[in-house]
Amino acid sequence: MAVEHVEPYTAEWRHQPVFYLRRVAQVLGAEAETWWDGPCDPRAGTIRLAGGEALVWDEESGWRWGRFVSGGPDACTVLAGSRYLGGGLLLRPERVPAAVAEARAGVGNSTAWRPCYRSYRHYRDGFDVALNGYMAHA
Repeated sequence: MAVEHVEPYTAEWRHQPVFYLRRVAQVLGAEAETWWDGPCDPRAGTIRLAGGEALVWDEESGWRWGRFVSGGPDACTVLAGSRYLGGGLLLRPERVPAAVAEARAGVGNSTAWRPCYRSYRHYRDGFDVALNGYMAHA
């Protein structure tokens, strides 16, 4: 099967992370109150957690966790006291709950420093192909 690249800045491209975000929200179960994909540059998404916390994902730095301050589908999410979960851009969905528990406890691979795994400007670096793998499991 040939891998098709999605043309950058099309509607399909902007919403490509939705399948990954949905899978992570499913794994989090009842703890995930709601979720949305957010604005782009970089493409991002938010999962609101029970108790006023949230997870934010973006295509440059992966996941960060913290206390939800503001945000929505049309506005970047702001977190207080955020910590990056590590594990790369597409942390396995099954690993996210344990990474959140580690961040809450202040242990594990989480850090306050923002990692930068890639630039959102690198359109043909294979990242979109990795995102497509979550579309196949939708």
